Amino acid sequence: MTESIEAAASDSAPPAGPRVTKRRGETRRRMLDAAYEVLAEVGFGRSKPERICERAGYTRGAFYSQFNSMDELFLALWEEKAAQLLADVTAVLDREPVTDIREVRRMVDHVLDAIPMDEKWFRITLEFAAHALRNPELRPVMVAREEAIIATLLPVVETLLERVGRKVTDREAFGQALVAVQDGTMTQCLMEPDKALIRERRADLFMRVVLSFSEAE
Repeated sequence: MTESIEAAASDSAPPAGPRVTKRRGETRRRMLDAAYEVLAEVGFGRSKPERICERAGYTRGAFYSQFNSMDELFLALWEEKAAQLLADVTAVLDREPVTDIREVRRMVDHVLDAIPMDEKWFRITLEFAAHALRNPELRPVMVAREEAIIATLLPVVETLLERVGRKVTDREAFGQALVAVQDGTMTQCLMEPDKALIRERRADLFMRVVLSFSEAE
């Protein structure tokens, strides 16, 4: 299992395997869509290839023609969600520019608006994080993927801060703080989705983190 996980995590070369045909691509798409729904409904531990295949309308063999394990399937879903998140957040740079330090809160709001409150995906990632904690071979993979996301998101935030005359003082600590605040406040927001005050406090906390890890140039 470790070898398949490492292969799925490698960014240096495309994974080895059969040539991707149109039909194969459609099968993979349906599998991933079905897996997303099944994982959200019953949890990672109770999700089995057979159940996902049934939802997708395929036999068990279709699963193993695409993935070596449930771990590999999750990592494929992660890749898709991460790519979409990065695209959405990067697009913030093309919005109405914020150029005044007094508008840092508006900058924070722009970025948070690009991060979806996807309860299904949040449930899935929390459960897989617990799964990774029980399986040490998965921890480096999760850490590496999270670091890759931070490394891509930070330049976006840094560019926005430059527009208001600020620079990040500790990139590593700032990235870790953003992830910690994101995970904690997302949980609170999803627990009480109709409570606007929680979202306001979420934005306030993000703004305090931004100001704490940056300084005027």
